Amino acid sequence: MAEHDSGGWTLERTIPSETAIGSELVSGLLAAMQEYAWPAAELFHVQLAYEEAIVNAIRHGNEFAADKTVQVRLSCTADEVRIEIADMGPGFDPDSLPDPRAEDRLEVPGGRGVMLIHELMSEVTYHPPGNRVTMIKRRPPSP
Repeated sequence: MAEHDSGGWTLERTIPSETAIGSELVSGLLAAMQEYAWPAAELFHVQLAYEEAIVNAIRHGNEFAADKTVQVRLSCTADEVRIEIADMGPGFDPDSLPDPRAEDRLEVPGGRGVMLIHELMSEVTYHPPGNRVTMIKRRPPSP
């Protein structure tokens, strides 16, 4: 259930391993960011990082298994957005992923999501065993 109070906006949900349902949740977060007057470019960055992470959890973590769920926690304040996603998969070591910028990987479809998430967010932590990620976006300083 989504909550909005003086401490910010939060949403906690347990969803089935369906990408369409996972994708729907980000709309509330984006609306909260707009209420806090986040720059449009930051909304785009957060949406893209969220989409990459939720699809990774459902596709790679849970392997679309109908008996597995994904825990999603989203929060937003005037200064920070926090996204926490946990799947029921065995986890992975993000440091073991091949560099998608390597010459032999340039034409390989996929494999860029984790790198993209790190580029878009202020802080990214994969918690052992690697089936839970916390992503934080901090509001950039005003020009």
